[in-house]
Amino acid sequence: MKTSHHFSHHQDRGPDEPRDRHPDRHPDHHPDHHPDLHSDLRSGHRDVLLREALRAELPAARQLRRELHADPRVSGQEGPTLERVLRALPDGPIEHVAGTGALVRIGGPGPAVGVRGELDALPLVERTGVPWAAVNGAMHACGHDVHLAAVVALARAVSRVTTVLAAHDAAPAAGYESVAGHEQPGPLMVVLQPREESHPSGAADVVRSGALSRNDVRAMIGAHVQPVLDAGVIACTPGAVNASADEFRVTIKGVDGHAAYPHLARDPVVAMAQVIVAAQQLVSRVADPMVPTVVTFGSVHAGTAPNAIPGEAVARGTLRTLSPSWRETLHAQFAGLVGDVARAHGCEAEVQVLPGEPVLVNDAALAVRTGELLRANGRAVSDDLRSCGGDDFAQYGELMPSLMMFVGVDTRAGLHSPEFLPDDEAVDEVAESLLAGYLAASCAG
Repeated sequence: MKTSHHFSHHQDRGPDEPRDRHPDRHPDHHPDHHPDLHSDLRSGHRDVLLREALRAELPAARQLRRELHADPRVSGQEGPTLERVLRALPDGPIEHVAGTGALVRIGGPGPAVGVRGELDALPLVERTGVPWAAVNGAMHACGHDVHLAAVVALARAVSRVTTVLAAHDAAPAAGYESVAGHEQPGPLMVVLQPREESHPSGAADVVRSGALSRNDVRAMIGAHVQPVLDAGVIACTPGAVNASADEFRVTIKGVDGHAAYPHLARDPVVAMAQVIVAAQQLVSRVADPMVPTVVTFGSVHAGTAPNAIPGEAVARGTLRTLSPSWRETLHAQFAGLVGDVARAHGCEAEVQVLPGEPVLVNDAALAVRTGELLRANGRAVSDDLRSCGGDDFAQYGELMPSLMMFVGVDTRAGLHSPEFLPDDEAVDEVAESLLAGYLAASCAG
C-alpha cells in the first residue's frame, strides 16, 4: 500500500495560465477547496457528485501536468514518472506490470473499468520556451503528460465519492436513498502503461501479463489530445478509428559493378525505385477505394560511391489500413509485388513485414453511450473522426470492449513536434471525457 499520495497544492496558477472555458467554475477556485460532498448528497446522484469532485481536482491536476512535462522519460525509462504518478494517486493495491508500468485499483473488488495513462515521452529536444519546458533531451510531445494528469484527477474524484457514499450505505438517512447501494461508483483500474511510443508495445505486454483478467477489468477507456480537432470538441466515434500499423523491410539484391557499365550489373537501386512507385498502386488499384490504406517508404539506403552500382538496396516503411480483414491480404500483396518487380530487373528480393498494432476498434455501444453523456453535459461531440495513425491502445480492444476518444486542443504545432504544447485546459477536457467513458462502461457492466 502507498502512504502519502497527495498533490502539491501550494502553487498558484501562473501568469500564462489560459482563461477557463467553463463559466460555471468560480474564478477563485483553489485546489485546496473541496465541495462538501456530504451536504450535496440530497441533490441526488452519484454522477453529479463525481463531476463536482472532478472539478475540485482539476487545478491540482494542471499543476501535476506541468511537473510531469518538465521531467519526461523515454520508453523503457519511465520509472521516475511512474513513481510521481503513484504518489499523486489515492491509496490502492498496486500491481507492477510490463517492466515500468503499474495497475492501481480504486474501489473495492468486483468488475472494474480501466483507464489508460501513457507514461513515456519522445526523444525530442523541446522548443516551446515555457518556464516548465523539459531540458533533458526528451519531451512530452504527444500529450501523455496531459493524459496522466487527467487520469489522476479522475481516480481521486472516484476515490473521494466512493468514500463519501460508503458512509451512507449501511443505513441511509432520509434524502440519501438515491445515492445508496447500487449508486456507488464502480471500481476503477488505473492502467499506467509504459512504451506507447516504441516497440515492443507496452499495451501488448500489459495484456500478455494477464493482469487485466486477474483483476476483472471488463472495459478500457482512453482519451488522446488531437490538434486536428477544434478545441473543446471531443470525438467519440464507433468502430475503427485508428489504423493497424505494421513495418516492413525490403532488401533487393542485385549484381554490383561500375556505373559506366550498367549492362554488366543488375542494379538494385533501379529495381527499388520501381518497387516504390509500383507499391502505390496497391492503394489506388488493388485496395477497395472505401477502405483507407497507406503504403509509405520512410527510409531508403544503397551504395557508398557515386560511380559504382551497389549490390544491395534496403528500404523500410509502414503498411496501414482501417480494415482488419484486408490487413493480411495487404501484406501478401505487398510481398508478391516486391518480388515480381525485383525479378523483372534481374534481382532478388527479401520482404519482412513486422506486425505492429492492430486496428483500433471502438466498441459501438460504449461510444454511443459516452457521446450521449458528453452531450448531456454540454460538450461538443463528433462521431466521425478516423485516422491512419496508430496507437497500441488497440491491444486492449482485442481483449475487451474499449473506447478511445480524441480531444481537440488549440495549438499551432502538431503531434510529435518539438513545439507541441496544449494549454492546461486540455487536462480538464481529457478528464471530463474519461469520466464520461467510465460512467458509460460502468452502466454497461
